[in-house]
Amino acid sequence: MTDYDTLRDQAVALRREGLSRRQIRDRLGIHNNDLLNLLVQGEPPPDWTRRPNAKDELRARARELRTQGMTYDQIQLELGCSKSSISLWVRDLPKPERRNPSEQARLAGRLRWEHELAVRDAERQETKAAACGEIGTLSDRELFLIGVGLYWAEGSKDKTYARRENVLFVNSDPSMIQTYLAWLKLLKVEPERLRYRVMIHESADVAAAEQWWAELVGVDRSRLGKTTIKKHNPKTVRKNVNDNYRGCLVIGVVQCVELYRRIEGWWQGITVAAQG
Repeated sequence: MTDYDTLRDQAVALRREGLSRRQIRDRLGIHNNDLLNLLVQGEPPPDWTRRPNAKDELRARARELRTQGMTYDQIQLELGCSKSSISLWVRDLPKPERRNPSEQARLAGRLRWEHELAVRDAERQETKAAACGEIGTLSDRELFLIGVGLYWAEGSKDKTYARRENVLFVNSDPSMIQTYLAWLKLLKVEPERLRYRVMIHESADVAAAEQWWAELVGVDRSRLGKTTIKKHNPKTVRKNVNDNYRGCLVIGVVQCVELYRRIEGWWQGITVAAQG
């Protein structure tokens, strides 16, 4: 029988070759976990066996910031993690030079403001969630009235000087689009009567936006009409330039003259009723 020292030497050698505990167990035929742990004790596991740790990246970044001369407060503000964690991660690194009082005051003020913003955001989300819960389910009549108002606010309208009795709705808010489509479904407007196209700024990812809108409304991208590209105006400072910018979706209904007239009549009825 192989003695302990020989097994220990073999296990250590295999560990240093980069084998996992399971591989060493199978190679040496050891099925007692306590014995296996003793045999490889003190030998670090190979890197490939380590599970990704969400804090590894934070730890590396904290050490990087510390070497740049940042204090615990500054690192906490930058990374959003606790001071106790930062202390454990960087305690072997040299301390930065002491800040002057004015810089300390500015940092303290910034930390207070960050905290205040977090509190305000939590209150904002709480209010929204409570308000959302107050709505509950919608009856068909409630959805009908909401849809009429939604169309009259955002849809195209007929003019006496330019007769265009078209049912055309344009919006960039996906929730508005989905509510409008639910309303059209309630009105029994067949899906094949709907026409879609995108309006978007030339600097955006047009193909990605088209695909996103097509998936939202549940049609193949080939169902979309020709996209309208908006040219850049150098005098305008655009703020909708992040990855969430997808332009607007235009939804048209064919064979819609009768429907448009009814929508206008429904809106007139709502305004008469609202005035008592």
